[in-house]
Amino acid sequence: MSDRNHLRVVLITRKTRLQELIERFNTWAQARFYLEHNHVDVQDYLNEHDVYQQRLQQAEQILKPIGRFQLLERSLLASYQFSERDIVVVLGQDGLVANTLKYLHGQPVIAVNPDPARWDGKLLPFNIEDLQQTMEQTLSACVGYKSVTFAEAITNNRQRLIAVNDLFIGPKTHTSARYRLNWRGVSEEQSSSGIIVSTGMGSTGWFQSILAGAMAVSAQKAHPLQGGFAWDEHRLQFSVREPFPSQLTGVQLVFGEITTRTCLTLESHMPENGVIFSDGIEEDYITFNSGTTATIRIAETAGRLVVPDTGKD
Repeated sequence: MSDRNHLRVVLITRKTRLQELIERFNTWAQARFYLEHNHVDVQDYLNEHDVYQQRLQQAEQILKPIGRFQLLERSLLASYQFSERDIVVVLGQDGLVANTLKYLHGQPVIAVNPDPARWDGKLLPFNIEDLQQTMEQTLSACVGYKSVTFAEAITNNRQRLIAVNDLFIGPKTHTSARYRLNWRGVSEEQSSSGIIVSTGMGSTGWFQSILAGAMAVSAQKAHPLQGGFAWDEHRLQFSVREPFPSQLTGVQLVFGEITTRTCLTLESHMPENGVIFSDGIEEDYITFNSGTTATIRIAETAGRLVVPDTGKD
């Protein structure tokens, strides 16, 4: 990182709730009327927006003198061409960090919490006051990194999707998914409300709600995966939601581990509305209809989060 001529700092931001409301209603006056009419605290929206804008200005003042600078709003992530020499700074929240990671290929990510009083920020180890020093340490290769394992879905018709937290495979609407599941050399016809594949980062989210429901039904008080597993662990965990037993469909292969040696293969038997989407974003999907076979595996690419540490990779 010593040659700054080829360095680019990319600052990832998101629209505040206030900005999104103004886009929806065209003016702040109309947005304010909508909020007040529904007895919503307008001042909370204003406070959130003001704090975020202040942190954004501070971040720009710190980052622009370092080298080439690019401000990038969340909606442009999918179309932006990142360079391998980029340093990426994300100005919170957790969801923005996860959404950013999936479009990168190992570039270091510095995640900044813009409003610690408002956001817990499990993926946001830095405050704006830390940014200057953290950037200097990153440039000098004097920071620690935390690796994040991704999930990947690849289909026989050349579709590909990466997930930082989890993949959903199933119906686009609230209907039953029909497919053949293959795992560890065993296959089974299934009908369910879909399959969740969780990474270590996602194992404390959606995966925990699935686990909690299963434990309650079976009257279990503990499970080895309660609390999830490590972000950098080379494993994924799949869970079949609401599997239905019948003469044609089984319920034996409903929970298991995907490793570097063991993939999960799914063959769609849905004529339409079959999808695979990632990280809870339904708009970010690939189709999974009849004739499509999807292989779910650990992605070759991993995320690289800068952490408050003086160690090195």
